Amino acid sequence: MNTVRRLIHGEALGAITWVLVGFLALFAFFDFVDELGALGAPSLTQPGAVYGVPQALLVVLLWLPARLYELMPIGVLIGTVYALTRLARDSEFTILRTSGLGPGLALRQVLLLGLGCAVLTFAIGDYVAPPAARQAQLLKAQYRGNLSIGSTGAWLRERTDGAEVHVVNVRALTPEGELRGVRVLTLSADGRLQAITEAARGTVDRAAGVWRLAEVRRDHWDADGTLRTATLPTFDWRTGLSADMLNVALLKPERMRTLDLWQYMRHLERNDQNAQRYAIEFWRKLLYPLGCVVMVVLALPFAYLHFRQQGLAGYVFAGIMIGISFVLVNGIFSHMGNLLGWAPWLAAGATPVLYLALSLAALGWMVLRR
Repeated sequence: MNTVRRLIHGEALGAITWVLVGFLALFAFFDFVDELGALGAPSLTQPGAVYGVPQALLVVLLWLPARLYELMPIGVLIGTVYALTRLARDSEFTILRTSGLGPGLALRQVLLLGLGCAVLTFAIGDYVAPPAARQAQLLKAQYRGNLSIGSTGAWLRERTDGAEVHVVNVRALTPEGELRGVRVLTLSADGRLQAITEAARGTVDRAAGVWRLAEVRRDHWDADGTLRTATLPTFDWRTGLSADMLNVALLKPERMRTLDLWQYMRHLERNDQNAQRYAIEFWRKLLYPLGCVVMVVLALPFAYLHFRQQGLAGYVFAGIMIGISFVLVNGIFSHMGNLLGWAPWLAAGATPVLYLALSLAALGWMVLRR
């Protein structure tokens, strides 16, 4: 079995590697073309520096781990389909079957391959892609402006021990980590507006647990409804909202680490905010690497086909279409779950379970009927 394992895994891993290299080269070219429009932009932090080809290439390079993470399942499918169909075309898989490689043993071999690819996918998506993507965003922000989400920036909410609620809006974050356009709305336990604090800029003091705001205007309402307005050069606002949580809020959910998603999701739930989108993305992050396992099981029935030389390209093309359909259906189920309020694990896990059932049914039909 060690010889059989080395044969199947060696053929599949070689094909998967070439498929992923080809896809990465294609997407890197597209990303570089997108960056051409920004060439020549002056740096906002380094006088005299401009956004040139080296900076564009570095941004494209930093995006590659995220691209690799996204392409792993479809690359595993196409590479495994190619390897197995080539073994079947050359009658090598037929010889293995007559030598005692039954469907159960063949399934076990591809499952080992899929689990290895799943572990690699999880490691890339959790430990390599998020920091690389953030560095790419920071580099682009040095030439294109501050980090922000939409036209209003990032919104956070915090409930204090005294039952007060703070609604925080940060319009942008500079590449150096400085906050821009900070607004804090303080509400009482009964929902009455108590204070509005606006600051042009600010920084987060991690050790002291405060936001040090500058150029501050503060409007405060007394219990009798009297408005008091003060203009302050600086103001220290004590809060449990950390810089890491703000960074998470400024990143797209699909670019976060699994632990960051979990912590931010729990923060939203504790503060009575809608965490459906982040909960679905958390489960997708957990289950997405298992797509590699589903893909290798889906590729196994191709080894039981009998065809001539010219049929190889057609089956590889079929594998490509199946991989693309997996990505599309997975995205559709996630959006439907977010809109219709499905259980997050159902919205994230429906597609892998569906395709795994279809692949096992196809394998059973090929073995028993053909």
